[in-house]
Amino acid sequence: MRFYQAAIFLGGLVGMAGPALAHHPLGGGTPETFAHGVLSGIGHPMLGIDHLAFIVAMALAAVAMGRLATAPLAFLAVSMIGVLATYNGIAVPMIELMVAGSATLIGAIVLSGRKLTMPVAVGLFATAGLFHGAAYGSAMVGAESTPLLAYLGGLLVTQYAIALGAGMLAKLLWDGANAASVSLRVAGGVAAGVGFAFLFERVEGLIFPGIV
Repeated sequence: MRFYQAAIFLGGLVGMAGPALAHHPLGGGTPETFAHGVLSGIGHPMLGIDHLAFIVAMALAAVAMGRLATAPLAFLAVSMIGVLATYNGIAVPMIELMVAGSATLIGAIVLSGRKLTMPVAVGLFATAGLFHGAAYGSAMVGAESTPLLAYLGGLLVTQYAIALGAGMLAKLLWDGANAASVSLRVAGGVAAGVGFAFLFERVEGLIFPGIV
């Protein structure tokens, strides 16, 4: 039963994503108003399955550490820097690979039952934040400052809300404070599997660009 609970938990969160919308609630259009910026910031982390899988995996790792409220802050802060980097034309290499790889790595750590220390978690989450933010920033290239600020606000609040919600749900359903919890580990494995599927697809695309 624990396995199915964990799978349904992650599957439900990931199922919120709409890949046909290409990670963007405006269908790829550049936000032009404050409202557009807010909606884009809210939608982007929810519509991107790889982003969502990472945030959930990060939340599971954070709740196992007993630092649900604080550990994700490193990711959130640096993701804002990543957005601004892309917005200002600063190239961040291997964005898509690193986004998928981060979900795979953090999910695998949760699956292993290991509890991260705060310094290690901050380092991993902050590094991931740069690449996720750089990916988010592509939606804002060419936008004016008002929708950009609205986007950053929506993005920040939404990512934190997803992390807190996923972590509190894990604590409510299972013994989230115990890194060895079977359900928690299975949920981490599901997140890792989602990340790996994206990682495999992107590596395949690099090797066989004319086929994928």
